[in-house]
Amino acid sequence: MKLSKRIFAWVLAGAMMMGVAATATAQSYRSSSGSYMGKVESDGTIRNSSNSYVGKIESDGTIRNRSNSYMGKIYSDGTVRNSSNSYVGKIESDGTVRDSSNRNVGSAKGIDRKYAAVIFFFDLL
Repeated sequence: MKLSKRIFAWVLAGAMMMGVAATATAQSYRSSSGSYMGKVESDGTIRNSSNSYVGKIESDGTIRNRSNSYMGKIYSDGTVRNSSNSYVGKIESDGTVRDSSNRNVGSAKGIDRKYAAVIFFFDLL
């Protein structure tokens, strides 16, 4: 698992990183400046801004990359673990995103925890 340096830097800068525009078929993600970054389709397929397949979120929270390799998992309590089962962070029920040191590193209010985990902790989009 790699932290997305681009996204993580935005979070550390204190900006509200992601807005969500949900439709019946997908949740689209945009940067705070409005740039389209990608989407997660209703079946868990993750696509980047070029609409290329980059991974999948399975119904149990398992996250896989484009090669179908296991990247990690988001658990129902918001805990995020990488492929080595190391704790990498948590997304609280109020949308607060915390890193592995329990520091508040951002907000994902209104975004499904599984999708927020992909954006904040996995370099897929």
